[in-house]
Amino acid sequence: MVNQMVLSSEIEWIGYEPKKSMLQVEFIEGQIYQFDGVPERLYQDFLTSESYDEYLDCYIKPEYPHRRIR
Repeated sequence: MVNQMVLSSEIEWIGYEPKKSMLQVEFIEGQIYQFDGVPERLYQDFLTSESYDEYLDCYIKPEYPHRRIR
């Protein structure tokens, strides 16, 4: 998994596993969520978005199955 630390008020890092098309997001408060079936293009757009929190809420959470792993 490729992990990228980000500057955000809520998100600490974003990870992506290309072979599984899995996005992983760790929040500053410690929760980790995995999102299945996320295209790499969407991951790249997420990394370059102006607001990580807003992008996650608008384009990823409603479209891709996810689970909390911590």
